[in-house]
Amino acid sequence: MSGALEGIKVLDMGRVLAGPSAAALMGDMGADVIKLEQPGRGDDSRGFAPMKNGVSCYYKNFNRSKRGITLNLKTGKDIFLELVKKVDVLIENFRPGTMEKLGLGYDELKKVNPRLIYGCISGFGSTGPYKHRAGYDTMSQAWAGIMSITGWPHDDPVRCGASFGDVMGGLNLTIGILAALRYRDRTGRGQFIDVSLTDCCVTAAASMFEVYLATGKVPTKNGNRYTSSAPGGGYHTKDGYCVINGSAPKFWAMLCDIIGKPELTKDRRFLTNALRVQNREQLDPIVEEWTKSLTTQEVLDTLLPKGFACAPILKLDQVVANEQIGGARNMFPEVDDPEVGKTRFINSAIRMSETGPSIRCPAPKLGQHNEEVYSEVLGYSKEKIEDLKAHEII
Repeated sequence: MSGALEGIKVLDMGRVLAGPSAAALMGDMGADVIKLEQPGRGDDSRGFAPMKNGVSCYYKNFNRSKRGITLNLKTGKDIFLELVKKVDVLIENFRPGTMEKLGLGYDELKKVNPRLIYGCISGFGSTGPYKHRAGYDTMSQAWAGIMSITGWPHDDPVRCGASFGDVMGGLNLTIGILAALRYRDRTGRGQFIDVSLTDCCVTAAASMFEVYLATGKVPTKNGNRYTSSAPGGGYHTKDGYCVINGSAPKFWAMLCDIIGKPELTKDRRFLTNALRVQNREQLDPIVEEWTKSLTTQEVLDTLLPKGFACAPILKLDQVVANEQIGGARNMFPEVDDPEVGKTRFINSAIRMSETGPSIRCPAPKLGQHNEEVYSEVLGYSKEKIEDLKAHEII
């Protein structure tokens, strides 16, 4: 199966997660992604846990579907510019100004390749008073207010357990690149794409920001409750916890019958969703009295056949083993990697009827494809490549 991005060549200079994840997604979609790393050291994430056979599976996951080369940008600047002439897309997530100090910023690179699409991710973007500040996932969640609305009332703010900002950054950069490719098809011109991790977290929290923008009320931590609908959120069961949404009029009426309290549909406190949200402190204990009388599975068996949105709180091992997520949707495919053996990685969430995407190859060893890429893309002889190695340029 050919990929949707077959024929597109990407130079991936990304490090750790945000940039590499965008490039990996493009590789899954069929682009020829060339991972460029510093000779001898490589991407910092090569040392990140979890490790298997002394090799980072963190690195392996976010650098799948790529070929790998090394290049010293200080001594190999001319070679880098030759590569830039040959690619469609460049991805980097250095601190703003880093590439400019090397004389390799977008304004310089577009002179050698006006069709280049230059994708950049940073903590705060390339404009504004914070542009030179370091910004990582946790900082983006803090600056964007995500942590202020995550957790339980009266408890400390909580970071989302996964690298939420980094993943959002990678996804938004990919969307921008795909749009820029379409624009280039029409005009022949490339462009600079500027993605801020903090901005990405702001857009992810759009529904909460709108509460403040529309009403002036500042949302705070609300546990597992929905801000704008009730009943909805988390409820204890006899053996654990589940989440339920019964706020729509149809499901509210059904839920009242199911829990044996049909009179609640006429209760003035609960006549509308807005009133139920306003009076949720009285409503939630009534719903939880019912859920606590049943196991989590019994709650699901009661509500799911009636069309309710409800779910257990799965642990990660249960997600991997789940018949829908790990099974039918194949979110954890097994890859036979020459360094770590058969290992399961995280798949793309996108499904396309004609073009995949799929994991096309394992992540490369450091400089694994030097000879292949430099000879194929730049036409270098074997002797020249050996000379570059001897001078530690690659």
